[in-house]
Amino acid sequence: MLKSLMMGLAGLSLSTMAVAASITEGEDYTVAPNQVELGSDDGKINVTEVFWYGCPHCYSLEDPLNAWVAELPDDVEFERMPATLGETWVKHAKAFYAAQQLEILDEVHEDFFDAIHQEGEQLTEPADIAAFFSDYGVSEEQALKALDGFGVKSQINRASATMRNLELMGVPALIVDGRYIVSPSTAGSLDNMPRIAEALVEQIRSEQESGAQ
Repeated sequence: MLKSLMMGLAGLSLSTMAVAASITEGEDYTVAPNQVELGSDDGKINVTEVFWYGCPHCYSLEDPLNAWVAELPDDVEFERMPATLGETWVKHAKAFYAAQQLEILDEVHEDFFDAIHQEGEQLTEPADIAAFFSDYGVSEEQALKALDGFGVKSQINRASATMRNLELMGVPALIVDGRYIVSPSTAGSLDNMPRIAEALVEQIRSEQESGAQ
């Protein structure tokens, strides 16, 4: 049993190394025109998904991405950033940040996606978002206050500035270490996006280890 497990882990490691060696800039990923600061300042490799709740491709990415995120090692951190490329996008981004501020994002995120793509809801008006949030232990008044609060507005401004610096015009996208961009077109498919991100993480990890020697 132990021998089989060790062989499996060795195979996975070799597979990851092979992927890392085979990815090509400009084909599997692109380099951001400007590096941006994302995540916490604790030395971890950051992977940020840029998404829009109304995007069907972002919705389809959820399952393969979540499966990958569930297995991330301790030296990698994952976060999400809602895109702000239009009026409806900004309204959904406000919902994301308000849920985060109200500490209900983990419970709301998947259901918010489902409501839009499975139930045909728009969830763009503050009253509708507040009513939706009221099923998660917060009052509609609390939700409305958060949606219109300074904290959410600041987060929206930060997300917009990040998108401008990245010159990002489409979603979904995975931003690795604030400098590499993985999109469905570069990865070849939605399912392949986490695989390319994993290879970039391995590449960055190797660079860090080489620099520490």
